[in-house]
Amino acid sequence: MGLLTDELRARIGERRVYTAPEEFGAAAGRYFGLAIGDTNPLYSDPEYARAQGLAGVTAPPTLICETNQYANIARDPEGYAGHTWGLELPGTRTVRGGNSYEFFRRIRPEDVITATWEIADMTEKRTGSGTEMLIVASRASYTNQHGELLATNEETIIFVALGGNS
Repeated sequence: MGLLTDELRARIGERRVYTAPEEFGAAAGRYFGLAIGDTNPLYSDPEYARAQGLAGVTAPPTLICETNQYANIARDPEGYAGHTWGLELPGTRTVRGGNSYEFFRRIRPEDVITATWEIADMTEKRTGSGTEMLIVASRASYTNQHGELLATNEETIIFVALGGNS
């Protein structure tokens, strides 16, 4: 197999850190809830949120994992403004392998979020039909301005060789 080059292998352990330029704000949670069709009053009604034991309004849990919401990342040529590793593997197609989230505390409007991404591993495998693929596993940790861990996101991106068996 040949998708995992020495150059790519050297990127294992690479980190990127994005810190929001301001507090998260109450509007972000409310707008994200509306965008995904979640009308939970935790995102818009401070009195309701306090009655549920929270300090005030919060946001849908996965919003913290959307770094393009707060990290001020420039758009790529396709218009995406979130975190990517910029991995280019000619002769492959990219497939999202999935995400695994763990949440430790809800976002508060006063939180200033930092996302720390790290390439955890790269593994070469073959598909069931024998086509080469490279599986890239990365992990993001989301903390606030006090260093409290708010969430983690383990993400897998798969690069599959084009043209069948390699």
